[in-house]
Amino acid sequence: MDLGIAGRTAVVCASTRGLGRGCAEALAAAGCTVVVNGRTQEAAERAAAEIDGRTVPVGADVGTPEGRAALLAAVPAVDILVNNNGGPPFRDFREVDHEALIEGVEANMAAPIALVQAVVDGMMERGFGRIVNITSGSVKAPIAGLDLSSGARAGLTGFLAGVARSVAHSGVTINFLLPGPFDTDRLRAAQANAARAQGITPEEAARRAAAGIPARRFGTAAEFGATCAFLCSVHAGFITGQSLLLDGGAYPGVM
Repeated sequence: MDLGIAGRTAVVCASTRGLGRGCAEALAAAGCTVVVNGRTQEAAERAAAEIDGRTVPVGADVGTPEGRAALLAAVPAVDILVNNNGGPPFRDFREVDHEALIEGVEANMAAPIALVQAVVDGMMERGFGRIVNITSGSVKAPIAGLDLSSGARAGLTGFLAGVARSVAHSGVTINFLLPGPFDTDRLRAAQANAARAQGITPEEAARRAAAGIPARRFGTAAEFGATCAFLCSVHAGFITGQSLLLDGGAYPGVM
């Protein structure tokens, strides 16, 4: 399917690996110029060189004003914004002090809102814009220990839900992708920790975790990226303000 976005410019935050990388690769394959972002310029350049398409590497921390400014300065205009950032580590909610709380909200709520504020008016003026926010399946089905991540990302969802309705008339959409168990470095690290705690191998921990998913497997960054690219396409202009859960059927609800 031709997604109709060839020639568009996309900024994909935290895109040197994992789900962000999957999104960058899919958008590049659709013909977009893609700003590839990592914490360091070296990491960004290495990932950009590996992606088949026109890429612009930017080493910057999206959690800082300076980092966001560097991302936006890399291209003349932004047609597609994919908000993504690492979440806080597993932590008992009793251990979340004020400093950690502020850091979590800054990284997973305030930073993506600031990027939306910076690009949305230009998108509206040009009559086209796609904003996709990568949040988490824990927004819909909270996970103990990820309370800060869930709370900050739920706050982002609530904030931008109203914004999405206010800009829809101008050809700009804002949506949310909620990943469940995807085969990423973060998931593998969690499985390694679980394996040590249970006295089993990481492979066995992964097998047990996959067995609890109706799809009987973990998701891949490539299929996540393909979903993101579709939401950014000309075919998805009537989809906005929506939270799409990608979890292989793990969430047991009907909605």
